[in-house]
Amino acid sequence: SGCGTFTFLSSAIAAVSGLLMGYELGLISGALLQMSSILILSCKEQEVIVSSLLFGALFASLTGGFLIDQFGRRLAIIIASSLLVVGSAILLPYESYEILIVGRIAIGISISLSSIATCVYIAEIAPQHRRGLLVSLNELMIVIGILFAYISNYAFASVSHGWKYMFGLVIPLGALQAIAMYFLPPSPRFLVMKNDDEAARKVLERLRETSDATKELTVIKSSLKDEHQYSFLDLFSSKNNMRARVLVGLTLVFFVQTTGQPNILFYASTVLKSVGFQSNEAASLASTGVGVVKVVSTVPATFFVDQVGSKTFLCIGSSVMAVSLVTMGLVNRNIHVNFTRVCRSQSPEDFFLQRPGNFTVTNGSLKDLFASMASAERLSFDVQSPDVARTGELNRTALAGGKSTTGSHMESEEVPVVLKWLSLASLLVYVAAFSIGLGPMSWLVLSEIFPGGIRGRAMALTSSMNWGINLLISLTFLTVTELIGLSWVCFIYTIMSLASLAFVIMFIPETKGCSLEQISMELAK
Repeated sequence: SGCGTFTFLSSAIAAVSGLLMGYELGLISGALLQMSSILILSCKEQEVIVSSLLFGALFASLTGGFLIDQFGRRLAIIIASSLLVVGSAILLPYESYEILIVGRIAIGISISLSSIATCVYIAEIAPQHRRGLLVSLNELMIVIGILFAYISNYAFASVSHGWKYMFGLVIPLGALQAIAMYFLPPSPRFLVMKNDDEAARKVLERLRETSDATKELTVIKSSLKDEHQYSFLDLFSSKNNMRARVLVGLTLVFFVQTTGQPNILFYASTVLKSVGFQSNEAASLASTGVGVVKVVSTVPATFFVDQVGSKTFLCIGSSVMAVSLVTMGLVNRNIHVNFTRVCRSQSPEDFFLQRPGNFTVTNGSLKDLFASMASAERLSFDVQSPDVARTGELNRTALAGGKSTTGSHMESEEVPVVLKWLSLASLLVYVAAFSIGLGPMSWLVLSEIFPGGIRGRAMALTSSMNWGINLLISLTFLTVTELIGLSWVCFIYTIMSLASLAFVIMFIPETKGCSLEQISMELAK
């Protein structure tokens, strides 16, 4: 059974969800600059706007699994794309704090639902020897979306009401995806779950470009024979080793967040400034360099995962992350980076410094702004709610002509050239290591280890864990950094990277070349 053109086309159309998700995750950092000035938002209001997407995503991850298992993966993607269009469209005509929250919640629900449904859909239509490539295509699209968001942030930063253009760009693409998905077939495994064997056989024949898919259909039917009897509570029972599978999935997601990628990336430009890079260099890195490194690193992981295996990439990624984090920690200890609180409540007088009339941006200050703002990152699904707002407060200090509206700043000393470039190199290696390991491979493994009858609900459970930990870490990162210093934060992330390496070696199965049914039977033992 080969991977025909139709299979690849179906996977690519579904993976557009990843592009939309990455764009929305990277977008807010730049859009918030204009919105906070135009709407005169307080620090807390900025936090609420950014966090609203996170809460919408958490809600969808708790409920979306039932929709995916009950009504199908394809329909869930169509609903998610349509919701993204609606959520983005209601943001455009109005300049209202309340409307922004409603729109961002809708977008959060959309990207969370689509992230679950897309991985499951692609995994179930892909032939076993190309499943890694096709599922990882979604992750590749996410990092491309982030890069596009960085470019969009820069392109519309000096345009009047540019944030509306930023949000509006996704509307045609979301609508096109919803229409295109309507003409694609449902997952054959979902059709078997719904006892529509004849339709499943026709879909398999079309996907595999063969006249007889009876053998694969028989294997799917045999595997799913009892699986549709699963209830949600069975995820926590010993039945077919489900409890162990869920623990493996939850732990893997835990390490995606606690190895520090979201927060280290968000503060990438701040760290680089502190080690001696001028604003132009830091801005260039933050807005395009990091995005390019992520895309370039994800490409080999996507195209070689079926030959090398997801477990091998996870091991390589975690090992290299640990080495680069140790280097970053040692460099920062020698530089004595001093982070101070950059987000405090503002007095009413401070708001006059942020009136739209005072929103003038020079080329230098623009790049300076993006140096701190354009580094917000996923993956792993990473919207950093308070951090975006905090950085926004710091940035508006620059807009106010250098007068501090927050009463705080970050200090740094003259830095040796060797340490300066070592810090940059270790950061980029760290980004690259995540992009070949925990970034794409975690979601590939999660799409494989659960039985088809409960795969949607299991993925939703792990996704909710992902969003929940993301929220917790983003709410505590700056406080922890102030208490123990950035270097010790890097050392903690190093320990977590080594722990993830040990976990992968001991508990993650190698799944390359195996069908979903073979994987499920093996893990049930």
